[in-house]
Parts: sequence; structure tokens; C-alpha cells
Amino acid sequence: MRVTGVIRLVLLFITLLGMWFIMKTYFHHSWKAVSLRSWLGATNKPSSERLPRHKCGNQKSCPQNYFAFKIISGAANVVGPSICFEDLVLMSSVKNNIGRGLNIALVNGTTGQLLKTNTFDMFSGDITKLQTFLQGIKRGTLVLTASYDDAATKMNDKVRAYFTELGSSHVGELGFRDNWVFLGAKGLMNKSPFEKHIKNDQETNKYEGWPELLEMEGCAPRKMD
Repeated sequence: MRVTGVIRLVLLFITLLGMWFIMKTYFHHSWKAVSLRSWLGATNKPSSERLPRHKCGNQKSCPQNYFAFKIISGAANVVGPSICFEDLVLMSSVKNNIGRGLNIALVNGTTGQLLKTNTFDMFSGDITKLQTFLQGIKRGTLVLTASYDDAATKMNDKVRAYFTELGSSHVGELGFRDNWVFLGAKGLMNKSPFEKHIKNDQETNKYEGWPELLEMEGCAPRKMD
């Protein structure tokens, strides 16, 4: 009986030692319990380790005296375009101020203040409305443009000339259902570096009858003079 009692005490000691080891392993550091999220592999990173968020969700931040922007064209005739400037969405489906054709936002190039937004149906709309709109843009104004569905059926030489004056290099070749995003300015001395264009090509189109959407982000210099 004494031997049996000793064996029981040894087994009890081993059991208690094992429990102590488990408790030390999973409840270490001042006996702080392991959270369910940590147990499942999810950890909350300290704020210092989190990736910084840049304006408009861009990959990089902009230096001083530059404006952050992101322009996304429409996808086929289903998903509308969006224009973001200095972390403010100026045009989007959510704001219900976009439409088929060209979607344009005008921004003060010095203050970054939104001046006006408008959309122009380039398939069956009145092209003179776009001509009047472009003609009235004042010097120093930033012009952010995103296409949706079709941007060129009603396009004429006068409209193309206006966009060329704003710094566009591709508006002259813009065709039926091409996708186009552009940021230019009235009074720009050189061609704008902020422009993307993709042709409607049945062999390369991502969507049936339409090319893939275009996305462009960057930093536009503030007008200082």
C-alpha cells in the first residue's frame, strides 16, 4: 500500500508539473491570457507598424505644394468612373454625378478647391455643350477627366483642340469606346505627364466590346504664381 501511495504521489506531482508548464507557456508575461484572435493567428500590430494611408488611397504621399489625385475610368458600360482629389471623391457612382461619355472635374490649381463637375454624353449628346464648357475654363484651372462607355463618337476637331491646349497628347487618336483618363491644366506650357489611353480592340479587350478600365494616380503641382 505504501508503494502504491508513493506512486500516486509521484503521478500527482508529474500532473501538477505538467499543468504548471502549460500555464507558464500560454499564460506568461504577468499571467496575461492569450486572446482568441492571437490563438487563431491574428495579431494586432502596433500603430507604429501599420502601413500609412495616403490621400485617395495612393501608393505614395505627395510632397509639399503638390495635390494628390486618382482617376479611374469606367469599366465597359457597367461600372462608372471615379475622380478623387486631395482625399475627396469629386465624382463617382456613389455621389450620383457621373454619366456616359466624359466626366470632368475642374479644380482651382492654387487652392485645390473644387470649382465644377459635369458629364457629357459623347454618344448621343449635344457636343456644343462640351465646347462651351471647355472654352469657359479659366487659366490656372486643373482639369480631371475620366471616360465611361464611349468617349469619342461625338468628338470633333474643336473639342480635340481644346483638350490639346490643356496638355493632352492622346485626344487626337481617341476613338469609339476607347478608355481615357487625363489631368491637364489651362495655360499649361508643355504636354501633361498625367494621361492614359487604351484603344477599343476586339483582340485585346478585357470586356466584350470594351477595353479594360484605366487607373491613374499621382501628384499634381500646385500653381504658385
